Amino acid sequence: MPEPSREQIASALHERPAIALTPGTRLDAERPGSLPVSPSAVWDLPGGTAWVYRGEGNPGLVRPVILADGFGTGPSELESSWQLLEFGDYPLISELRRRGRDVILLGHHERGASILDNSRTARAAITRALAERLGGTPLVVGGFSTGGLVTRHALARMECEGRDHGTGLYFSYDTPHRGAWIPIALQAFAHYVKDLDGRFSDQLNSPAVREVLWRHIGVWDGTPGPSEERVAFLAQMAAVGEWPRRPRLIGVANGAADGVGTDVRPGELALEGKGRSVIGTRLHAQAPGADEPVARLRVAAAKTHEVRTKGLASIDGAPGGSLEGFGILADGLNALHPDLGLQTAVHIRSHCFVPSVSAVDVGDPDTDAALYQDISALLAGAGGLDDFRLASRNEPHALVTRELCSWLLGHLP
Repeated sequence: MPEPSREQIASALHERPAIALTPGTRLDAERPGSLPVSPSAVWDLPGGTAWVYRGEGNPGLVRPVILADGFGTGPSELESSWQLLEFGDYPLISELRRRGRDVILLGHHERGASILDNSRTARAAITRALAERLGGTPLVVGGFSTGGLVTRHALARMECEGRDHGTGLYFSYDTPHRGAWIPIALQAFAHYVKDLDGRFSDQLNSPAVREVLWRHIGVWDGTPGPSEERVAFLAQMAAVGEWPRRPRLIGVANGAADGVGTDVRPGELALEGKGRSVIGTRLHAQAPGADEPVARLRVAAAKTHEVRTKGLASIDGAPGGSLEGFGILADGLNALHPDLGLQTAVHIRSHCFVPSVSAVDVGDPDTDAALYQDISALLAGAGGLDDFRLASRNEPHALVTRELCSWLLGHLP
């Protein structure tokens, strides 16, 4: 049987949902059995939407908690937010409302937009919550994943502008304060198949991803480094003082504190092509060294291209919140018709996405020594946060757990 043409492969890819590296449900996951509860109100905001749920017995907004949506592509969806926050390991929305807290789920028209642009939506939500609040209870403002960066910038900018944000507590939930990581092998593959289906590449080149990734490449054979957008984003954070100063600052991380990573070994084969259209494709976990092969790329082509890196740490197996990046790619390709020859075998589904040191702002993910340090030996306030809590084990990024939520709820004013 002849190898499918590139046109046939491109057409098949576009008929399927886009391969997108986002936390949460996989393409084949079942939808939740319960639908989201209808909100008390829906706010149309510049660049986004807020779904408001009053606390039990509250006549209006009495004790508002703003929860900002995080990493992803496309618009925020209420059902996805509920699946993350309510239908997972711990029913956070219900528990907040049971305690008399008014939950404001803050979504964005485009999650892949610049964090600085979505910060404008957060500032509008904070302003409206203050205007509608009954009484003087301080706001609680924070977010999950990049939502923690969105709200961190929003509060800090409001302070710089002399605006009252009325916030007593800021929190972040597995937020990449010092940067996130998507393996160079995955980034290279996404850009390599851009002419077949550009959606995967477009996600990894979106403004938010460029701003948040510790190391980024914009083309398959690019040199890993901080993108121009990340440099500009860090400069804007510095311009507003890095952190808000008025509220108490706390954070939780889905990564472990003891410095012990996962069983992913540096340089280990993560994914390999098995179908005739991808024979020769091999994606590896990141390894340190001066000339490390991380990917061999071949998709419906005669030639195989190699991608090498130098000077990067062994970050894929580091302690932190994980993302099923290799698994998501394999699932997307294996869902296509076998005749297309895109079948793959995945040996490592997950990689570190938000290193523990980044989520609690105690170190940059530059070296193995920093990534694998024992954070449990550090005192509270070692980084930008006043206090933090890490998970007892490395777990999926943004997973809402009883362990972390119990600590978080115990610190609400």
